[in-house]
Amino acid sequence: MRNYSFLIKPASSLCNYRCTYCFYADVSEHREVKSAGIMDETTMRNLVKVAVEAPEATDLTFAFQGGEPTLAGLKYFKNFTRTVDILKLPHQTIHYALQTNGSSLDDAWCAFLKENGFLVGVSLDGYRANHDFFRVSAKKTGTFDEVMKAIKILRKHNVDFNILTVLTRVLAKQPKKLYEFYRTQSFSHVQLIPCLPGLDGNEDPYSLTPSAFATFYKTFFDLWYEDYIQGNYMSVTLFDNVIPMFAGVAPQQCGMLGFCSPQFVVEGDGTVYPCDFYVLDRYKIGNVNENSLPELMKNEILDSFLREPKRMSPLCKDCAFAKICNGNCKRLNITYFDDEFCGYQDFLRYAYLRMRKIVDRQI
Repeated sequence: MRNYSFLIKPASSLCNYRCTYCFYADVSEHREVKSAGIMDETTMRNLVKVAVEAPEATDLTFAFQGGEPTLAGLKYFKNFTRTVDILKLPHQTIHYALQTNGSSLDDAWCAFLKENGFLVGVSLDGYRANHDFFRVSAKKTGTFDEVMKAIKILRKHNVDFNILTVLTRVLAKQPKKLYEFYRTQSFSHVQLIPCLPGLDGNEDPYSLTPSAFATFYKTFFDLWYEDYIQGNYMSVTLFDNVIPMFAGVAPQQCGMLGFCSPQFVVEGDGTVYPCDFYVLDRYKIGNVNENSLPELMKNEILDSFLREPKRMSPLCKDCAFAKICNGNCKRLNITYFDDEFCGYQDFLRYAYLRMRKIVDRQI
């Protein structure tokens, strides 16, 4: 019995938004071919075939990202789920997820998402002023109203969704304002994604710094914990992963224990990569039109990627939280620590006793 996840980019890097910090736009700029285009039906079918034929596969998760994945069209998604229904084996359970900017979502889309049990991640950078500064349309206009309209339609159709917010250096200065916005909108599940510097390593004004990380999360946790003890729980991805680790439970989020797991990222042309952060030419491990999953898993490039050394800090040596971190994700950790300060360590020291209380209450 094994679980497999596939992160699919049916529209490659194509997007109708021009977000200031887009990490995938940066990734695609570092490839020979920026966009692989819309996934064709043959590639889609071969992808499904590779998945359902994976060794001992019992649970399969198909998660769609971009770019903006809905640009592949509703017809593509209907064909995908229909193909899965035809090819999947009787003992296999299927899970679907979609990360979207919300621009395409209407009643037809949301009815489909509900019918097929999609978990939808909606990109919303908090309150209007912040969102409209970073997440703009191709015409450079704010998109807050468009996203909130999409959320309203998702709620109308009872589609499960969570909120995805990119935590920039700017937003990190407003933890209380952001938390209160989430509560005002009755959002029950939120994921805060650190804003990353570009792959070229150049300084930018928006990428999250270790000090900004610590300052933000201390205040945000204070507000969250106060609600939690009063019975008003809000799922926050970082807290949901870290707190169980103090009880010996492995995190669900890749990289949090300091090592990589292959994600099987599938681009529009069927090319497979090991990680969403590294969809680069040098990390191609195969193609679903040519390779089975066992072949992809045995690829030397994948093995080399998983064994790549990662950046560590001198502070890691004597850190009390080393066993539940070990340097964390090799791409994200640049927002957690440098050689002189670890924002992740600083935050965990601050919140540890209260996190332990939560663990003790749940045992």
